[in-house]
Amino acid sequence: MTLHVNGEVIKTYAKTLEELIKELQIEKQIMAAAVNMNIIKRETWKTYELKENDDVELLRFVGGG
Repeated sequence: MTLHVNGEVIKTYAKTLEELIKELQIEKQIMAAAVNMNIIKRETWKTYELKENDDVELLRFVGGG
């Protein structure tokens, strides 16, 4: 399946948001996720099914001062 992840086009076999995050090996860094401009609650990542050409934003919070 083709997805747009943080502005980049990628090919993936992931079917759920959680599978995608694990595949990208960034699961511990991600604090929020949005698909097609909708925030997806962390507790639903395991069951949230991705669709062809979804626009996925995986957000990390960085501290600063």
